[in-house]
Amino acid sequence: QVQLVESGGGSVQAGGSLRLSCAASGRTVSTYTMGWFRQAPGKEREFVAGFSRNYSASYADSVKGRFTISRDNAKNTVYLEMNSLKPEDTAVYYCAIRTVLPGPYKYWGQGTQVTVSS
Repeated sequence: QVQLVESGGGSVQAGGSLRLSCAASGRTVSTYTMGWFRQAPGKEREFVAGFSRNYSASYADSVKGRFTISRDNAKNTVYLEMNSLKPEDTAVYYCAIRTVLPGPYKYWGQGTQVTVSS
């Protein structure tokens, strides 16, 4: 079993920045298997950022050039640096982890709220 704990959410004005963190515990993991999703009110949960089979970062088109995923394997932690935030980025952001790369995301964090005001 893996536990994921997100932090760093909050409220910011459009154009601002936030940095989310997600720490994994319970067992040693490869941070390449961790990723970020988000769910806005009334919408489906969507992929935001993660790592692909060749370990390169991948992003949703809507956040490319503005968000950056990074990792610290020693801390079992991944980060999501979010810049140039827009009101449409408002959502609950979830960290997730899969047991193999590639593969389905199996464990999820509780989520952290990000609110961007215009």
